[in-house]
Amino acid sequence: MILINLWSLLLKKSKLYRYRLLFKIFFWLAVLVSYIAAVLPQEMAPHIGSLNDKAHHVLAFIVLGLLLRLSYRINYWYALLFLVGYGVFIELSQLWIATNRYADINDVGADTIGSFIGLKLYKYLKRVI
Repeated sequence: MILINLWSLLLKKSKLYRYRLLFKIFFWLAVLVSYIAAVLPQEMAPHIGSLNDKAHHVLAFIVLGLLLRLSYRINYWYALLFLVGYGVFIELSQLWIATNRYADINDVGADTIGSFIGLKLYKYLKRVI
């Protein structure tokens, strides 16, 4: 309940514009951190608990999807296309640029699922609030 009240304070239309710049900063910071974590060699990459690789992808793209919609007035389908494209870009970077990293099509699937959840979460929060 407290979390819903916090979101209602942040997402009210009059206040949303006030925080839009902050959401943009968080979004681009999340993009930067997720890309660096994706291309770092495996032994240098951060480990987050005991979650597997696909769970990391889903969680990262839930956050990215939510922050993207909070930051920009972007159509749902364009946002989904952007995030899936970013997931493909990460995998291509792992294939061609990163050392000791391997591209996996299943990671793109996990990214797509996370993007979908994050974008739907935004729609839900907007409707609730």
